[in-house]
Amino acid sequence: MANKEDILIRFGRRVRELRAERGYSQEAFAHECELDRTYVGGIERGERNLALRNIERIAETLGVTLAELMKGL
Repeated sequence: MANKEDILIRFGRRVRELRAERGYSQEAFAHECELDRTYVGGIERGERNLALRNIERIAETLGVTLAELMKGL
């Protein structure tokens, strides 16, 4: 289970980093992804295990490929 938690935390950190680089507030980013702000907060804290569809939404909103989103994880 530790590995699953680790990847969730690393993914959340990556999403937060890319979101901030693009100047999105968490609320504006959630709106653009069509996700709830509290859900995005949970992602960034490593508390959510995302569905692939939501990962794709996040990548599209950030303007990166899935590979770029996962880079360094």
